[in-house]
Amino acid sequence: MWDANLYAGQVLTLLCIAAALGFDAFSLGLGIGLKGIRLRDILKLGFVIGLFHVIMPIGGLLTGQLVSGLLGQVASTVAGLLLMLLGGHMIYSSLKGEEAKSFDHRSLWGLLVIAVSVSIDAFSVGITLGMFSFDLWLAITLFGLLGGSMSMLGLFLGRKVSGNLGEYGEAFGGAILLVFGILFVL
Repeated sequence: MWDANLYAGQVLTLLCIAAALGFDAFSLGLGIGLKGIRLRDILKLGFVIGLFHVIMPIGGLLTGQLVSGLLGQVASTVAGLLLMLLGGHMIYSSLKGEEAKSFDHRSLWGLLVIAVSVSIDAFSVGITLGMFSFDLWLAITLFGLLGGSMSMLGLFLGRKVSGNLGEYGEAFGGAILLVFGILFVL
């Protein structure tokens, strides 16, 4: 019974973190979608972002596991501080309102730059999660599925609506990471 509750808690935590990371991809997708995008490009961009939401945390998780062995008891506090820093940065970036450079999502270079830019946070979160004993396959599956699907959702919605809605997704994702960071530190 204890193991089932522990696993359910782990799934819920990873799902919330994956959603928080997905909001960054959602906001980017919304912004690109507002400029106009073809259905084929939505699918391609969503797949590549989802793939990078799998690749980046693997490197981060492996790095975090190494760091955890070196830090021991301090790992939980360091992990919480990293999540707080990352969440605070996401909130600050959304409030600052700087417009990101525009890349052509149809070119290979633009596609890679966009995918890496929204997945770099997943590497940082992967480092943090690697300091704990989390299920690697569950984490990367959730990160990839939510990152890809939320980017496609943002692209579809951006295609249908107008206005500046993307900044709120990043702020909400940052708030979730900030709360989890505070909980880890306490």
